[in-house]
Amino acid sequence: MREFAFELRLCARLEREYPVVARQLGTSVRAAAGRIVDVVCLTRGPEFDARTRLTPDAIPAAAIKADVGVGRWRRVTDAVDAPPARARDIAERGRDAGFFELDRRDGHAVVRRTARYPDWVGDLVGIENKPDLGEPGNLAAQLRHDVSLGVLDFSILATESYVTRAHLNRLPPAVGVWRVDVDAAEPITVVREPTRLDADGWGLEPGDAHPGRREIASVSPAAKATQRRRVAERAYGKGWRTYDLPACANAERGREAGATTLPFCAYEGRLVDPAAECGPDCPGHDPADPPAVDPEGERAARQAWDPDAASARTQAGLGRWTSE
Repeated sequence: MREFAFELRLCARLEREYPVVARQLGTSVRAAAGRIVDVVCLTRGPEFDARTRLTPDAIPAAAIKADVGVGRWRRVTDAVDAPPARARDIAERGRDAGFFELDRRDGHAVVRRTARYPDWVGDLVGIENKPDLGEPGNLAAQLRHDVSLGVLDFSILATESYVTRAHLNRLPPAVGVWRVDVDAAEPITVVREPTRLDADGWGLEPGDAHPGRREIASVSPAAKATQRRRVAERAYGKGWRTYDLPACANAERGREAGATTLPFCAYEGRLVDPAAECGPDCPGHDPADPPAVDPEGERAARQAWDPDAASARTQAGLGRWTSE
């Protein structure tokens, strides 16, 4: 569980520097369950504040891509390039996210945007957490994937280990390396600065491995741009507080300033992973209501994210959607 606690404490520190921090996001273009990056941080693009006013939820990539404008109603089946049932599903998901208005005109389902989609994303910074470099697992392959695909702008390894030249030589040269001691006054020591990746060009995505060979797919700049937007939206809607606190009398709110939603266990005396460690099999399990915490409120106070963004909260009164 060392890596889970390391990841949560690092996220709590990173949100002092980045307006959006999220955990466990897929960056692969062709493989749906391919590369999962531990932490993704976003920097501000030119219209970042417009995105915070739009909706607190992730906007589906298909809704963003749809030919839907702000001022004029269009039939859903004309505006969304998909079979009718799929087009209606995309329109509904865009409505649920606060990005579309839906109505019926002359017997047809019609759609329009609540606002223009802003140019809000700056850089995507991917961070792979490996506290102990003595147990690297598949680390080198994961980082090679990030560098060769180039959906991220920067790829960084974060570790608690002392980093030797041998460690650096086993990693792609473009990958930055941080040595992290979250308890220190200056918790992050930059061992090697990351090099900007070619996020605007063609990429190569490693695929399935076979005896003696590995599948490699080329990925176009357009496909990468779509995936970058999808990753950014998922990061904005998801954040990094994606766990529940244990329903146990030994569960406590986090003891670190500004991170009271961290799952601390009084029995173990440390942070725990509730999904993996907590429950009847734990010798310290004492059933009780989980501690009262406010993850939304804590995120809103520490990141550039508005849970009460206007579009999502007024959507119910702007249109009506009924089935044919």
